[in-house]
Amino acid sequence: MPRSLAAYLTLFAFAFLLLVPAYAQETPVIPEADPADVESVDAIIAAVYDVISGEAGEERNWDRFLSLFHADAKLIPSGCNPQNGQCGLRFITPAEYVDLAGPVLMADGFFETERHRVEERYGSIAHVFSTYDSFYSESDTEPFNAGINSFQIFNDGSRWWILNIHWMDQNAAGPIPEEYGG
Repeated sequence: MPRSLAAYLTLFAFAFLLLVPAYAQETPVIPEADPADVESVDAIIAAVYDVISGEAGEERNWDRFLSLFHADAKLIPSGCNPQNGQCGLRFITPAEYVDLAGPVLMADGFFETERHRVEERYGSIAHVFSTYDSFYSESDTEPFNAGINSFQIFNDGSRWWILNIHWMDQNAAGPIPEEYGG
């Protein structure tokens, strides 16, 4: 075997071994979505707010939640330290969100409602700044927090998918600007 061919085959085998674990990583199984939840931008955002909201002790439908997200989607909470002004963020998958936030939402109760929206679209993409209020119970009259969810949403021709939700609480960033419902 010519030396260059042997080197090429060795390099190919090495590259293959490096790439196999990347492809072997588990792709999330996405439950089938209710068509009504993914037929429009309004519907998919309403479904997100609906599924995360519930009284203390009330189970959430996490399969419904997961069905709204693209396989590569991320949830990105961010905030700023009021003492030093340093800001940061964290990238988590929808499944990690369920594992991290699910028990807290169920234990404490949590309702998030949209109070204002700024939406932009081009072709199959949409970006929505959705200003929210957070409550512990549906009967609460004053929110304990508020902030902005930045949704990136994509339509593949048959349904809408959430690609990312990046959010920041107003407690971390200061008052919500007037143009976003503040």
